[in-house]
Amino acid sequence: MVHAARPDAVQQGLDALVRSDGLPAALASVRDEHGRTRTYAEGVGDRATGAKVPTDGQVRIGSNTKTFTAVVVLQLVGEGKIRLDAPVDTYLRGVVRGDGIDGRHITVREVLQQTSGLPSYLESLDEEVRPYEPRELLDLALRHKADFPHGERWKYSNTNYVVAGLIVEEVTKHSLAEEIDRRIIQRIGLRHTYFPARGDATIREPHPHGYYRDSSDQPLQDVTEMDPSWAWAAGQMISTNSDLNRFFTALLDGRLLHRAQLDQMRTTVPAGAPFADGARYGLGLVSTPLSCGGVYWGHGGSFPGYETRGGVTDKGSRRAANVAVTVQQSDKTPLKHVESVVDTALCG
Repeated sequence: MVHAARPDAVQQGLDALVRSDGLPAALASVRDEHGRTRTYAEGVGDRATGAKVPTDGQVRIGSNTKTFTAVVVLQLVGEGKIRLDAPVDTYLRGVVRGDGIDGRHITVREVLQQTSGLPSYLESLDEEVRPYEPRELLDLALRHKADFPHGERWKYSNTNYVVAGLIVEEVTKHSLAEEIDRRIIQRIGLRHTYFPARGDATIREPHPHGYYRDSSDQPLQDVTEMDPSWAWAAGQMISTNSDLNRFFTALLDGRLLHRAQLDQMRTTVPAGAPFADGARYGLGLVSTPLSCGGVYWGHGGSFPGYETRGGVTDKGSRRAANVAVTVQQSDKTPLKHVESVVDTALCG
């Protein structure tokens, strides 16, 4: 008698995300310590048509974009064009000013590490999604008082990475998108990764549709097509699970940064929400404890329609895993299950 092969633990985890948590689709890519990659998909790619989930389809990667932005800043540090402990005002003279906010004292390091005290601009965005310029985002943030005096503690704020992106553009005289493309995407061959243009609401390649709902008892809304410029340097990019694995592996293997800058990137402080228990934040890079011991390095991203989680193991022959799901909602319980699938994949 021939028995059907039992799904492996990652596939079982994706099945549970769709069947038990009610997510439309879940995708994963896992690279083992020998460099072999396996991709997974479960659920439906388009609820309206019933189309299948594209294998390793493109998704909006949200705050994983922060790591790309941080890598460019740190490359410029390695080239002597930016100093981590220089005030932001060195590069953006007179730009970062507000109630309790002074770019003459906030450092580039504090911006990348999320210890600057810069308030979030997200609550001030227009209800209707529209194209934004980066300076508009910063100006929205500067309407608010500082969250705390710079350097005193850690708090997650997209505004930090808008400032980081503006510094890149001021120093290089090129757009952030151009610098990310030249310095990272082209350099390590990320064939399915790009920084969409302001006003471009589409996703270029095969992709699962993304959905949003306020809570699990609310209907799903298709939000696949959306201008992403409100997230800019903090969350605008599009990629695939496999490309994210390639990116984080190249980064931790030292193929994007000199050792001195990579060591700075991996120097962490305790992090809170939105990260998992025990997470620590470096310079655009997050360490998360593994159930099997040690940590993995990545970031994760949330963007209307998509959630992504993953990274690479810390030592020895690296394993890499990234999981994407196609709904964002205020109930974060399913995200704990997504993080559990990442842990399962990385612990092997």
